Amino acid sequence: MIPLIDLKKQYKSIKAEIDSAIKDVVESSQFILGERVAAFESNFAAYCQTGYALGMNSGTSALHLALLAAGVGPGDEVITVSYTFVATAAAICYTGAKGVLVDIDPLTCNLDPARIEAAITPKTKVIMPVHLYGNCADMDPILDIARRHNLIVIEDAAQAHGAEYKGRRAGSMGALACFSFYPGKNLGAFGEGGAVVTSEEKYIEPLRQLRDQGQQEKYFHTMVGYNYRMEAIQGAVLGVKLKHLDQWNALRRRHAAFYYRELAGSDVRLLEPQPDTISAHHVFPLFTEQRDELRAHLQKAGISTGLHYPIPVHLQPGFRHLGYDEGDLPETERACKEVLSLPMYPELTSQEVTSIVDSVRQFSLKSETVHT
Repeated sequence: MIPLIDLKKQYKSIKAEIDSAIKDVVESSQFILGERVAAFESNFAAYCQTGYALGMNSGTSALHLALLAAGVGPGDEVITVSYTFVATAAAICYTGAKGVLVDIDPLTCNLDPARIEAAITPKTKVIMPVHLYGNCADMDPILDIARRHNLIVIEDAAQAHGAEYKGRRAGSMGALACFSFYPGKNLGAFGEGGAVVTSEEKYIEPLRQLRDQGQQEKYFHTMVGYNYRMEAIQGAVLGVKLKHLDQWNALRRRHAAFYYRELAGSDVRLLEPQPDTISAHHVFPLFTEQRDELRAHLQKAGISTGLHYPIPVHLQPGFRHLGYDEGDLPETERACKEVLSLPMYPELTSQEVTSIVDSVRQFSLKSETVHT
């Protein structure tokens, strides 16, 4: 069986480095924050081309605190997308603000800049584009709209470690940006983890206090904060993996290029690569009206697939309070009905990616025969 992702292969490739880093943390008995986390924060900030990074216990926590640091609260509105993992919208709800959901560009599945200004109201405070699947949103027009309307941009870069937009790294373009280090991410922890990055010093102290129970110094709490601290073992693991991230992303891009080349002309739709961008290819999606049939065909051929994501946020029962109905975001809803994710991880072999492509093309040929 070809899995959707294979974390065991990744661990085996760097086992000695990882085991040594974890052993050092255990022997130091410094398990929360500390030197390993601080070192990772410094290196990750440099990697993202930002001045600062602060480690958190999850990407969801990073989104929550970035919004709070930006001053978002009850009565405010945050413009984002419905075609995303639910944490994007949940973090907005945590602050008491309202998520205003706009449709996607079907060519990229990212926030459509042309739809933003119609969604702006006097309550709008933040635009939160999501760099879905490792592909940066079209940031220049988004940043231009934000400047003209005096809004803050917070990048949800949870899937975009190492992605680039016109020479700028994901995470370096907004006032703040948020990453997830969930194990399956391009840069994944051995458990949960996240980070906020920024180049604006004014956000650092509020973020630092908010993640650590509102402490300015030990037992002196200047605000009501949260227990969102990164564990030292996660900082150690991420510090090791960060050294390999560019190499791993290059392998992902090689697999993606093969998928694009070999699936050209088939009856599945692929996202359209954007000029002057470099994708991190966290997920490789394709789109077809016969999604469920193709998924069953691939499963029978020994190929695992994923659904990222089958139900949009605005149609989730827990988010009905946002006031959207079926049909309100047609491109989002279409993508959710048609999306299927192929295996994508650095350790895929040439034989495996060839087998995956052959199976997709066999299904396409069979479908053409049925419909002729």
